[in-house]
Amino acid sequence: MTAAPLAQEEAEPTRRDWRDWRDTLRDATDLALLGFALTLAALPVLTLAPALATASAAVHDRLALGGWPDLRTTLARFGRAVPAGLAASAVGVAVAVALGVDLVALATGRVPGGGVALAGTAVVTAALAGYAGLTVVAIGRTGGRGWRGAARVAARTGLARPGTWAAAGGVCAVAALLGILVTPVAVPILAGYALAALHAVAARRPSTRTEAP
Repeated sequence: MTAAPLAQEEAEPTRRDWRDWRDTLRDATDLALLGFALTLAALPVLTLAPALATASAAVHDRLALGGWPDLRTTLARFGRAVPAGLAASAVGVAVAVALGVDLVALATGRVPGGGVALAGTAVVTAALAGYAGLTVVAIGRTGGRGWRGAARVAARTGLARPGTWAAAGGVCAVAALLGILVTPVAVPILAGYALAALHAVAARRPSTRTEAP
């Protein structure tokens, strides 16, 4: 006679753990605010890498610990990330500008090569963007510190899991395309969502299931 009530009591915690539309809306709002904070922090350009590292650490905390870091922790992380992040920002911006100029020149016919060269450059750009995305995820897992270590971790991840590398490149490509199509005010929101998508892609593990003989 007590089996049914006990079963009901055991099922109640599971129901309380369910996420409804309010949780989804709250997460979407938080990511949008994170995107605006990331954009504001990156406006000086050379603070792009520190801003990405800090925002990535915040997303990692949300996914791994279940909550966002407090303001003091976030500001401390940003301050620690600035010295090494300035050089990383300079390198990243220089590579992005060079690839962007090359793509525009090929697309407009200013540089010979045609569609083959354009497609090859686009693939290289997507691969580099995916690697950069994995690096941003890796540095977020260390609290926003250690760009060299994060770059090595991203390289190992990409070589061991090419599908993850390709997926990260796809996330960056879609984010870049949407950034061109949407209104400028929506770009910061897109940045927060793209960062969360990169973390989700990097967290996925390849299936190890095998079919029974």
